[in-house]
Amino acid sequence: MIEKVLHHYTQYLLAGNFSDKTRTAYLSDLDQFFAFAAARCGFLEKEYLDLADVDSVTIRAFVQDLMAGGVGKRSVARKLSSIRSFYKFAVRENWVTESPALLVKSPKTTRNLPRFLFREHMDKLLEPNDMSPPEEEADTLKEDFVLWRERVIVELLYGSGLRVSELVSLDLGQIDLMNKLVRVTGKGRKERIIPVTDYAVSAVATYLEKREQMKMPLAAPASPLLLNLRGGRLTTQSVRRILNTCEQKAEIHQHVHPHMLRHTFATHLLDGGADLRSVQELLGHKNLSSTQIYTHLTTERLRQIFMKAHPRAKLDGDGRTN
Repeated sequence: MIEKVLHHYTQYLLAGNFSDKTRTAYLSDLDQFFAFAAARCGFLEKEYLDLADVDSVTIRAFVQDLMAGGVGKRSVARKLSSIRSFYKFAVRENWVTESPALLVKSPKTTRNLPRFLFREHMDKLLEPNDMSPPEEEADTLKEDFVLWRERVIVELLYGSGLRVSELVSLDLGQIDLMNKLVRVTGKGRKERIIPVTDYAVSAVATYLEKREQMKMPLAAPASPLLLNLRGGRLTTQSVRRILNTCEQKAEIHQHVHPHMLRHTFATHLLDGGADLRSVQELLGHKNLSSTQIYTHLTTERLRQIFMKAHPRAKLDGDGRTN
């Protein structure tokens, strides 16, 4: 019966607003769990397992087995979330009367503060690159195209707080340069409209001019905003490599990844006085708790500034104030 319910659950995931990554993770976690449950019940294959064979004791044993095997608390919590989601579906579809997963607590995890760039580092990353052209005209066009594409990437990740997946999936029809807005499709295929900075508008406009000069594919509304040099859509991996190049040119000496610019976007907004709810909407967070971590970031930054600037913040080696 497990296989039958898993088949229906898979169809539910395919029909719902779940990303391919989420769907794959859920099914992989469930496959691992039910293989464990089948072995615990003495079955060679999970196909022989019945939903009635699984209870909260089985789920707790699975959690304990994972942790004993060195699996991190975050990964264990995610696997338990996958099991809860499955049983929530099973209860709703009347395959079971109640979920045994509700009686199992997730392991307590510590939430690390996301890394972000201070204003001085962000300014260095946004400094105009050397636009001096090479000798050959063809090389000049290519160089200009690449440099302005870099600028668009940084301006949209930092200026609008986009996820890298949202950035690379943007089509030309989704960015309104006249009204300075961009329409993105985020997690769960939910759309949101975000303001675009003047700097980003200028960068996109110049980039599109360079793209046209490069005789790239026709700039139709449904065509990708960001292209590689072959005329195809830029990938998330390519964006990461491009940011590594930007980081080296800016001599920041700090690894810059796409999500760091999103963290920086949120942190700088809160530093500038934006309210938490507005930042939540801009980021596309479902729950306010996901956004609240940035208040801890700004508090930590204030603490660092205080410790550095206040004459009585810390004692020197002789027990006296600095």
